[in-house]
Amino acid sequence: MNKIISRIKGMYDVLPDESWIWQRVERIAEETFQSYSYQQIRFPIVEETQLFHTTIGEATDVVEKEMFSFHSRKGLPLSLRPEGTAGCVRAVIQNNLCNRGLTQKLWYIGPMFRYEQPQKGRNRQFTQIGAEYFNVESAHADAELILMTARLWKNLGLPNIQLEINSLGTSQSRKAYREVLIAYFQTHAELLDEDAQKRLLTNPLRILDSKNPKMKPVIDTAPVLSDYLDEESKEHFQQLKSILDSCGVSYTINPKLVRGLDYYSKTVFEWITTDLGSQGTICGGGRYDGLVELQGGKPTPAVGFAMGVDRIVEIIKDLNLWQQSNESKTYVVVDKSVSMEFVYELSERIHEALPHLKLFMNQNPTSFKAQFKKADKMGAQFAIIVGEEEVKTGMITLKSLREKEIGQQSFEFTEFINYMNQQH
Repeated sequence: MNKIISRIKGMYDVLPDESWIWQRVERIAEETFQSYSYQQIRFPIVEETQLFHTTIGEATDVVEKEMFSFHSRKGLPLSLRPEGTAGCVRAVIQNNLCNRGLTQKLWYIGPMFRYEQPQKGRNRQFTQIGAEYFNVESAHADAELILMTARLWKNLGLPNIQLEINSLGTSQSRKAYREVLIAYFQTHAELLDEDAQKRLLTNPLRILDSKNPKMKPVIDTAPVLSDYLDEESKEHFQQLKSILDSCGVSYTINPKLVRGLDYYSKTVFEWITTDLGSQGTICGGGRYDGLVELQGGKPTPAVGFAMGVDRIVEIIKDLNLWQQSNESKTYVVVDKSVSMEFVYELSERIHEALPHLKLFMNQNPTSFKAQFKKADKMGAQFAIIVGEEEVKTGMITLKSLREKEIGQQSFEFTEFINYMNQQH
């Protein structure tokens, strides 16, 4: 006997009893984004490795530790995408979507890949939904994205989600803060763990995001970025807060919120929950005004976010927020004497007239009793009975399996279609 091949560690199967949750999350997200006039974009799972090195940053955990990278047959370094913004920006530049200052509001969905230690809410293959807003420099775009995600949580029915915001300032103000932060942490070098020591000169802001409890005292007393913001960034952040306040969206200003990727500037934000343990962030994003130019495009202000569908599904399952609706199925019960050509022809006519009807046809007819038992087990609401009489007369016999008072009725084809439309 051949050895059974198992799925790769950190990957997962979505089985039929859960796939409806994923489909519903994706459908609600799409409807929400469309209501704000965002259009879907699709881009490759595989990109040149250099794209992520350039945009995400050489000194980030994603690039240093987490990418699935390999070489093409011609030796070109390639990587499975670890996030969506870099590929989306590449697609916008390559396809001239923002020429002449054109505003673009885009959203995407698909698998991302990071080599991390698998745990609840964190997989090596995971699904993200993201949105990117190009060519609006003001905080109006930042606010719309945050308002849109707040609307999405309501539409999904998710409780216990809080918003944290911060401003990283412009690259100039962040550079000045970076020097102050390095000097501060150097005076407390003995309190830094190994990761923080590595980040000290390459990416010191990421030290502020450390989850090591032993470093909490030194992080809590570190200089605060808001004290080093330039006037432009302060005004931008104030405008964002003003819009959120006017719309009744509550938030917490977290001065230690820096996000894990190098391309962010000014606004950064995260939506967090207490319902997932340590993996509390379900959505994060911010402004990245320099990223399009960094990739070779013309200077283009932009802001975006990404959310983890895996974590959203976990919340829905853990809190039992949704119940699967009983799908109305119709089971075709076939007499063994009837030719399957006739049954297939009839079923195709029904599919043509009732495209939304869930029709289950028995390809291997057994006794009527066994077929009705199977129909009942799978929760069918109706059974279409196809026997010799139906073949002779061309009538359709329909039996209700859930409402005995309806019983069994015979219809001409058009009458049957009208009746089933009334039922749905």
